[in-house]
Amino acid sequence: MQFTTKLIPLAIALAFAGSASAQEVVKIGHVAPISGPSAHLGKDNENGARMAIEELNAKGFMINGKKVTLQLLAEDDGGDPKQGTAVAQKLVDAKVNGVVGHLNSGTTVPASRIYNDAGIPQISPSATIPVYTKQGFKGAFRVVANDNKLGGTLGRYAVDKLGAKSIAVIDDRTAYGQGVADEFIKGAKAKFPGVKMVGKEFTNDKATDFTAILTSIKAKKPDLIFFGGMDSVGGPMLKQMKALGITAKFMGGDGVCTEAVSRLAGDGIGEGTMVCAEAGGVEGAQEKVMADFVTRYKKKYNADVQIYAPYVYDAVMTMATAMQNAKSADPAKYLPELKKIKYQGVTGLIQFDNFGDIKDGALTLFTYKGGKKTKIEVVR
Repeated sequence: MQFTTKLIPLAIALAFAGSASAQEVVKIGHVAPISGPSAHLGKDNENGARMAIEELNAKGFMINGKKVTLQLLAEDDGGDPKQGTAVAQKLVDAKVNGVVGHLNSGTTVPASRIYNDAGIPQISPSATIPVYTKQGFKGAFRVVANDNKLGGTLGRYAVDKLGAKSIAVIDDRTAYGQGVADEFIKGAKAKFPGVKMVGKEFTNDKATDFTAILTSIKAKKPDLIFFGGMDSVGGPMLKQMKALGITAKFMGGDGVCTEAVSRLAGDGIGEGTMVCAEAGGVEGAQEKVMADFVTRYKKKYNADVQIYAPYVYDAVMTMATAMQNAKSADPAKYLPELKKIKYQGVTGLIQFDNFGDIKDGALTLFTYKGGKKTKIEVVR
C-alpha cells in the first residue's frame, strides 16, 4: 500500500513534465505537392522547410528566453485544390502555429481562407497569383513577386529584347497558368500595342500530347510561343515542338524555370532559344549567400535545388524571427511582428507591403545553354 502511494506523486509529476514538454513544441505546417507531376518541385520546397527547422533546432531556438522545439508538419496537396483545402483543415485541427505554403496558386488561394478563418498566418514561398494577397486576409503573405510583375516583365522582354512581333500563347487552365499568361499578354501589348497575338490555346496540367495545338500554331508562324504552366507539361511540349519543326522561341514563367525542364525537354530545349523568369532574384554580394545555401542543400539532400527551396527556407526563418520578436508563438501575438518584419535572408531582404506582398520583389531571367539553366539578368 505504501509503495502504491509513493507512485502517485511520481505519476502526477511525470504527467506535468509531459505537459510542460508539449507546451515547448511550436508546430509549423508546410504544404506542397509531394505526389503528382510536380512532386519534384514539392519535395524541393519541403526540403527547404525541413532544412530551416533542423538548423533552428540545432542552434537551440528560443522564444522569450525559453528553448522551444520547432516541429514540421508536412502535408501533400497533390497540386489539387480539393486536396489542398483538406490538408489545410488538417493543419488547423492540429493547431499549427503557422503555415508555409502552398506551392501552387490553385491550392494556395482556397486554402488561405481556411487559415484566415482559424487566425493562422500563412507565407507562400511560390504562389504568384495576385488575388492571393488581395482577399483582405491579414495573415496572408508571400516572399516572391506576383504575376503582375512576372508575366508583365516577360511580355515586355519578349517584344523589347527578343524582338517578337507575332506571339502564340498556351496555358494549362490552372489558376497560375492562366494568370501568368494573361499578364504576359498585357505586358507585351503595353510595350508594343501593334504586336500580333496569333493564337490563344489551352491544354491541361496533366496533358502529354500537344500535337493538335502545336500544329495549329505552326501554321500561324509565330516568332515566339509563351506557355503558362509547369515544367511537367512545358518540357514535353518543347520536345514535341522540336519534332514538328517549330523554330519559334519559347518563353514561360517560374513554373517551367526549373533544373528539371531540360531533362523533360531533351533536345527540344535548344541553345538559348528558351527564356523564363523565376519570381525572385539575387545579385551582388547576395549571390555568395545563395551559393552557400545551394552547397549546403546539395550536401544535405544529395540533390540540386529545383527552384524555390531557398524561398521556403527564408519563409520559415521569417516566421520564426517574428515569433522571437513578439516573444510568443501565439499567431495573434506574432502576426503584428510579421507585418513589420525586416529579415535578411538567403534570397535578400524580406519585408511585406500592406497587402502581404514582398516589397521590391525581383525577377531573374534565365535561358538554357548546354542543357544548363543560365542567368541572363535580374529585373527589379
